[in-house]
Amino acid sequence: MSAAAQNPPIESAGDSGASPASGADAWKALRGDEDLQFAPVEIPEIKPPEPSWFERMLAEVFGFLAEIFAPVGQVLGASWWWLQWVLLAALVVFVIVLLWRMFGPGAARRGTAAAEIEEEWHPETAASLALLEDADRLAAEGRYDEATRLLLQRSVGQIAAVRPDWVEPSSTARELAALPALPDGARTAFRIIAERVERSLFALRALDRADWEAARAAYADFALARLNVRGQLA
Repeated sequence: MSAAAQNPPIESAGDSGASPASGADAWKALRGDEDLQFAPVEIPEIKPPEPSWFERMLAEVFGFLAEIFAPVGQVLGASWWWLQWVLLAALVVFVIVLLWRMFGPGAARRGTAAAEIEEEWHPETAASLALLEDADRLAAEGRYDEATRLLLQRSVGQIAAVRPDWVEPSSTARELAALPALPDGARTAFRIIAERVERSLFALRALDRADWEAARAAYADFALARLNVRGQLA
């Protein structure tokens, strides 16, 4: 085999059909196309809008608060590793105290004492006896209307002196008789006395001895209930 067969001829750059001159012409033609943008685009600077007076005020307030609480935040952040255990211990103590108050030995006694105060309220015995004495004096003179009204007025005063939150300036005797906080005996007495006072004032009907005795018995049964119980026990 000859050397020409072993080494085939190498094509030169000119045999590919392209020349440096034709590439430069194509580039010039591309740059000359007016539909293409080669120049850098200048974007105008847009100024941010001016903040309103409210936004400026908020910024000043937040800045002021940041200056105040920044040291506190730094202290808390630096001491959080032990502060978290202190807070956890305080929470545990609070839960223990709450459970002790709810279910401890004194919980039942406190509940019983509170219930007795609310349900077994009675006026003072001395004041009740003095009221009955004054009313009996009026009744002995035949002034049954005045005697019954005196029972009602003094009774309202006795309640207001002990529990002013139960009595308002606009409260009526009928409203007081319906108070859930009053014991049953007090509500019954108020209802009986109030009915007769209303009959005297609004129905223009004078009360008789039977009306007075019913009102007096209702008040005495309630106000002197503890005294009667003590007498029976003695």
